[in-house]
Amino acid sequence: MKDWLQLSDEVQEALAKGQPVVALESTIIAHGFPYPENYQLALDLEAELRDLGTVPATIAILGGKAKVGLNPDELCRLAQGQDMPKASLRDIPVLMAQHMDGATTVASTMQIAHWAEIPVFVTGGIGGVHRHGEETMDISADLQALSRFAVTVICAGAKSVLDLPKTLEVLETLGVPILGYKSSQFPAFYLRDSGLAVDYVVEHGREVAHIFRTKQMLGQAGGLLVTVPIPEDAELEEQRFNDLLQAIMQEMEEKKISGKRVTPYLLKRLHEESGGDTVQANIALVKNNLRVGAEIAKALSVESQ
Repeated sequence: MKDWLQLSDEVQEALAKGQPVVALESTIIAHGFPYPENYQLALDLEAELRDLGTVPATIAILGGKAKVGLNPDELCRLAQGQDMPKASLRDIPVLMAQHMDGATTVASTMQIAHWAEIPVFVTGGIGGVHRHGEETMDISADLQALSRFAVTVICAGAKSVLDLPKTLEVLETLGVPILGYKSSQFPAFYLRDSGLAVDYVVEHGREVAHIFRTKQMLGQAGGLLVTVPIPEDAELEEQRFNDLLQAIMQEMEEKKISGKRVTPYLLKRLHEESGGDTVQANIALVKNNLRVGAEIAKALSVESQ
């Protein structure tokens, strides 16, 4: 594994000293926003984590190596990669064997964070069961990854285009605990409340850290999902958002857009149709998630000492 996994000096030193480290995905850089806004966002997220007293570990596959902790040039390489492959679990061995680049999804970021023994990962929203998933079997590898890898994932729920009730049913079947951070409602990315409930409510990162360590001591595989509602002042107006979503979903159906093309297309069209409001909401929820992730990472760091 040493030949394939490369940790930056900063990340390696932090892990060796038991300091808090927070993993970040790279799909948000390569596919979530246009250049140069995506590059600036990557720098801002890392700077915010450092200000919160943690070490950022942005993850990507570059030149066939699983890189954990990227320098500014590597972040820029991802941001400017117009045709950067979207790397999920199935793509990792191919990209590595062929010495290619790839922006990691939630699932592949969890896999690599698990290899690097980083227990905390912050993202925007997870994937899940797509609408009509009972017919298409279009189910994100993110759910399987949550059941396999010992990583706590902090997110603003699942993306609103998904079938959220089925997504929660699959997570229950896979044995993944869903913890609501100071909220009993499962959030839906741009919306604070999906109308669905989480399994348990936690009030502080210390509780999450204790649950995570207990899960490990019991020998249970997989991680935890911690959901954090988007800040109230950043939430989109529900009816407006639902109308936009319905129109774009109809558009995707007519254009037969499916699989890994769905999320990039949806985000792009939402950005265009909302006049940029969804982008601002996305940035706000990710930064909000960072604060919770840093709190959990610091609590885990204290527990391990």
